[in-house]
Amino acid sequence: MSNLEIRDLHVSVETEAGPKEILRGVDLTIESGQTHAIMGPNGSGKSTLAYSLAGHPKYTVTSGSVRLDGEDVLDMTVDERARAGLFLAMQYPVEVPGVSVSNFLRTAKTAIDGEAPKLRTWVKDVKESMQNLAIDDAFAERDLNTGFSGGEKKRHEILQLELLQPKFAVLDETDSGLDIDALRIVSDGVNRFTANGDKGVLLITHYTRILRYIKPDFVHVFVGGKIAEEGGPELADKLEEQGYVDYVGASA
Repeated sequence: MSNLEIRDLHVSVETEAGPKEILRGVDLTIESGQTHAIMGPNGSGKSTLAYSLAGHPKYTVTSGSVRLDGEDVLDMTVDERARAGLFLAMQYPVEVPGVSVSNFLRTAKTAIDGEAPKLRTWVKDVKESMQNLAIDDAFAERDLNTGFSGGEKKRHEILQLELLQPKFAVLDETDSGLDIDALRIVSDGVNRFTANGDKGVLLITHYTRILRYIKPDFVHVFVGGKIAEEGGPELADKLEEQGYVDYVGASA
């Protein structure tokens, strides 16, 4: 069983006025087989947490620790974190002109595993995953995310997730901009990823609609750069009814 432990994590960004603290002591542990949902208002630091875990250079960890199976994540480079089993699905996937989807996927798989996948098996796996995610075969030869709609970009993030099979997936507002059909397709992909019970998911979202399809084991309310309350799926229902007003007032 794997675990991802975040302890007293403080993160800052550089502004014209100097360093600004965004995360102010985050404590969170995710075990294999668990799905954790983080919900909170805009500007609460949810995406900062996601990008800090992935190693984005814009964010500076000033104190605290992140460990994956006991290994210090913060001492790892971005590619080392990926090879160790961390995956980030971005809220705004970047376009990569000149790199086809098929080349990107195979290169990423080779980098993660340390060896190229067997071609016959790989082609079969890619085709099957694309069909499951309602991605047209022609997209394999298109430049990565270039000219894709928001929903197409999000489905390609989940395609990467299914093929790379990390230990822990951080999904940063994967439901953002999805229509109801795309939301179901993406959710089904995440559920396939977790079906064997050996993967962990940190799902960051504003809304409860994706939680109708991806059932969290734990829900965390994120306000003012830290976790304000924790609970089970019923906490999401409470947020749907009452919003974040009480938490925002308490964190001011």
